[in-house]
Amino acid sequence: MSILELLDYTGVAVFAATGALSASRKQLDIIGFLFLAAATGIGGGTFRDVILGATPVFWVVNPTYLIVCVVVALVVFVLAHRIESRYRLLLWLDAMGVSAYCVMGAAKGFAATGSPTVAITTGVLTASFGGIIRDLLANEPSVLLRPEVYVTAALIGSAAFTAATVAGAPLWLASAIGIGAAFVVRGGALRFGWRFPIYKPRPGRHPDDVM
Repeated sequence: MSILELLDYTGVAVFAATGALSASRKQLDIIGFLFLAAATGIGGGTFRDVILGATPVFWVVNPTYLIVCVVVALVVFVLAHRIESRYRLLLWLDAMGVSAYCVMGAAKGFAATGSPTVAITTGVLTASFGGIIRDLLANEPSVLLRPEVYVTAALIGSAAFTAATVAGAPLWLASAIGIGAAFVVRGGALRFGWRFPIYKPRPGRHPDDVM
């Protein structure tokens, strides 16, 4: 198995686990677990492949990805009740998924187009779209609306991988750099609450001042 295949399976499995954990928080049945795990696990990669015109998408070409989602969903269905703080675990697994999938998305984007800009963009989209689908379907607060940085981690990981690749680093090293950068940023956000300054609205000007 190549490094990119390993990252792809890892990203699918970890995101599928976060989807199944969301199902456990909502106390859904086994079908709900399977649906949320699959939608979250393959959602980001599907979006990436459609954008790049890589059709049929990856899980149609290789249904093993769907089997991975099913297995992960069944495992979480059996074991989720043993995890005391499921939401905290969900966030950390999501951080792992973002780290692996931003590199995978960037690698596919760069291989398809040779453009660093496209590579970074597809890395961000691949890493974030699955989590957006999960939160939307589970009626959870979106990860994009959380105060600590999220998309920024995928952006930095994708950019680090792309920069290392353009500089001529071997695939394993570029992947390690990208994954490490993304996980440090997202992990730091979870652990220390790293965030950007928020927008603070100001009172509108009086109509007389505009005239």
